[in-house]
Amino acid sequence: MTEPDDGLSDEYGLDGLAAETLVGRALDVVHAAKAMPLSASVLISRDEVVTLLSSALERMPDELRQARWLLKERDEFLAEQAREAEALMDEVRAQAERMVSRTDIVRQANKVAQRILDDANEESRRMRHETEDYCDQRLAGMEIVLDRIMRTVRSGRQKLQAISTPRAPAPAEAQMAGADGEQEESGFFDQDTT
Repeated sequence: MTEPDDGLSDEYGLDGLAAETLVGRALDVVHAAKAMPLSASVLISRDEVVTLLSSALERMPDELRQARWLLKERDEFLAEQAREAEALMDEVRAQAERMVSRTDIVRQANKVAQRILDDANEESRRMRHETEDYCDQRLAGMEIVLDRIMRTVRSGRQKLQAISTPRAPAPAEAQMAGADGEQEESGFFDQDTT
């Protein structure tokens, strides 16, 4: 590698320029060079191009070091951001699991409550049917008892009516009764007389 001539470096105003700018100037020199007659070659100033390229090479290690440092900083930054993102995702997952857990608890509580309500409704229906059956049995028993009492009462009334109905009186007895002015009532009870 050739060292640039300090006098040429100042002559072309290269101090403080970046390596990329110097390489760009070298390319401009080559593109702006005059073509040689009857040839594809160009005529350029060797000293100018060598000075530009040498200065670019000298500056490249510093810029490369800076670029490497920037790349390293970027990688560290990205790694830190990835760690933070992963921690955030872990927290979000934990929160989601807690929410799902709460949702599961609520869902289970709703299922238990619904089961209790269903059991209570079923028990209520069963008790209502049992109560209705019991009342029906008791009423049927009362009906039977009342029916027996009614038959007994009817039978008793019929017997009383049979006893209290006068026999056809003999003609002599009828005259005596008529002569005395007494008249027998035809029925024993008030209801029997119509």
